[in-house]
Amino acid sequence: MIWRSNNSRLSAVNRPGGLLIICCCALLLTANAAIYAETKVPLLEKEILPADTNDANGPTVKLNYTVDSPEKNPSVSFMYFVPLISPTLVDLETDADNNQMARITSYEKHITPKTFYVNCEFEMEGSGYFKNIFNPEQVIKIINSEGQRPDEPMTNALDYIEFQGEGLGRMEIRGTIIGSKETVTEVDVHFNVRGHKSPVTIGLYDVKPINGRFKYENKYNEKIARIATLTFKKTDDDPKMGIKVISVNKASKPDSYIGKIKGTIANFFLNPPTVSKIGNDTMLDFGLALMKKQTSFTFPKAANLRDFRIVSSDSGTKPASNSKSKQK
Repeated sequence: MIWRSNNSRLSAVNRPGGLLIICCCALLLTANAAIYAETKVPLLEKEILPADTNDANGPTVKLNYTVDSPEKNPSVSFMYFVPLISPTLVDLETDADNNQMARITSYEKHITPKTFYVNCEFEMEGSGYFKNIFNPEQVIKIINSEGQRPDEPMTNALDYIEFQGEGLGRMEIRGTIIGSKETVTEVDVHFNVRGHKSPVTIGLYDVKPINGRFKYENKYNEKIARIATLTFKKTDDDPKMGIKVISVNKASKPDSYIGKIKGTIANFFLNPPTVSKIGNDTMLDFGLALMKKQTSFTFPKAANLRDFRIVSSDSGTKPASNSKSKQK
């Protein structure tokens, strides 16, 4: 997604950044800090970069529906759908001391003869971060293919999507019932419930053209947008993702008052960006799994997932032992 100034108004133009902001619904539901701390590296390697490259599945998450349920998962598993909707290669990064987790704190369901509605609140706990970093060369290439002028700066290209720290969210699922068939028509994920600060942000940057070429090394005006809500709907057309932001700030001042004003204005002009069908379908399927109170949900494998790495505070970046080789 690209935000541009047009006739003195803030407008939105579909760009790859928007395709990926989905970031972060993935932070839904459960995780166990003790288990995660003990088995962190092997668990992430197994779930995120499985040894069997022919496996068509991504990670399987166990779902719980009560606060005291023993079924818990690392939040990284719920972030997995982010690379599913990405049109570029994606690197996943986390800090070595990450103990992020989540759990459902309430579950509510209403059913009529023709419709259903599910409301799940989830609490995200623990310290650390989990970041999806998008291939800059491919991001720039896609923007260029959409009519970027070689003599004008490229604005608001997507750099990363990040989940950091704690928060309180809510997932709303709506659907229809025809005979015995239940169909999810909309999934809304809110990340700033009851006044809690959203832990979901995206990094954006501009690039100046040099001799008509755009290079990531020439980026400037780095910004951070904090996400409030992501919306996914069932459609026969190209799926689009609804977005509501809380603020848009300079990276050096991520929580300024002016940034909140910019975020409010941006929401009036944001066009829902197109997302991949598999990513959109995955969110609808996830919603149906929650509606039916399934005990687990398996994500499809993300073809664009390139690498997973752990960042050590004392020794810099440490790739997981089975990380894939870098691709251009």
